[in-house]
Amino acid sequence: MRKLKNLNLFDKLLGVALVIAILLLTSKAFALGEDRQKTCLAQNIYFEAGNQPFSGKLAVANVVLNRVDSPQFPDTICEVVKQTKKYKESWRTGELVPVRGQCQFSWFCDGRPDEPKDSVTLLESFRIADIAMSNEIDVTNGALFYHADYSDPYWSDHLERLVQIETHIFYK
Repeated sequence: MRKLKNLNLFDKLLGVALVIAILLLTSKAFALGEDRQKTCLAQNIYFEAGNQPFSGKLAVANVVLNRVDSPQFPDTICEVVKQTKKYKESWRTGELVPVRGQCQFSWFCDGRPDEPKDSVTLLESFRIADIAMSNEIDVTNGALFYHADYSDPYWSDHLERLVQIETHIFYK
């Protein structure tokens, strides 16, 4: 029995090492074409729906992909995810940063670091990004917009409500 406990500890340590290795490898994906697009989609899933089950995460991915296909929005996943009305110069770094509250997706311009903290949720977000990008499944029925069920944005009255998935309400 003692040998089995050690093996379980070893398996756990090996699992942690694999997760760290995968995270290090995925961080290299930022610089590559399709991998870069998948990384942007995974980041958006992570920050917008990280606390949601599979269906909620897939729905957020579907909205991004629907926007890419729509003439109303930019043509790539990264441009859709990082779309903002306005940039300003950072007083700390001098770099251009999005103005708070002016982004399509709130996490991108909330002023907090955009570095994932939960490796399990990040890996799940990459898995769902891969599924969404390689399938035609759209659980939102073509939605281009969504908001959390606890908010009531001014624009929601002017759009067609399509479906509610978990805590997000989707519109076209």
